[in-house]
Amino acid sequence: MDNEKKKLIYSLIVPTAIIISIWLIKLGEYILNTNFGFLGIYPLKAEGLPGILFAPLIHADLKHLYANTIPLFLLSTALFYFYKEIGFRILLLIYFTTNVWVWIIARDAWHIGASGLIYGLFSFIFISGIIRKNNRLMALSMFIIFLYGGLIWGIFPNNIQREISWESHLMGLISGVVYAIYYKKQGPQKTEYQWNEDENEDEDDKYYMNYQEEDEMNNTDETFMTK
Repeated sequence: MDNEKKKLIYSLIVPTAIIISIWLIKLGEYILNTNFGFLGIYPLKAEGLPGILFAPLIHADLKHLYANTIPLFLLSTALFYFYKEIGFRILLLIYFTTNVWVWIIARDAWHIGASGLIYGLFSFIFISGIIRKNNRLMALSMFIIFLYGGLIWGIFPNNIQREISWESHLMGLISGVVYAIYYKKQGPQKTEYQWNEDENEDEDDKYYMNYQEEDEMNNTDETFMTK
């Protein structure tokens, strides 16, 4: 229990720090009466390059921020809990790969928000659970698809909600799949069960020998009693 408790506490450190950071940034916008949208990604423009570093930390409004907070916290916590050894590396790779791809291929607009990162974490955990054939990870994958299965529709262009960056969603989803496959040999693996046949045979032989000894003793007793 102590190890599980420590593991859980460790898995909460980075996700908590991320959530606190994005909320403090939004609070700073309100206090300073400004908008940090200029720190987002603007594709193929030099002024949009800082967004590769800062875009996931910036949100349009409180509704946007709140919508990303819960899935980001849950998915990143799951990442660090089940993939302790490679969790931080995966987080950074999805973070920067998604943003670089958005800067290269997205339409002309400012792209902000953590949704690309969320899609990346979602696809990484889901695909990893399937390819590793680990019972716990597969159960986690099913739970995630149950909670956030509707995310799949966010990777397509939406003419009704044009302000949504479907490009970030799609790039995040792809990057998560790529790293799930690339790192399939690292982290938790399929649970293997092995039978030690030699030990079982030894136990059987031992049981058989004891049975023979008991049988001989019974025969001896019966002979003695008939005399």
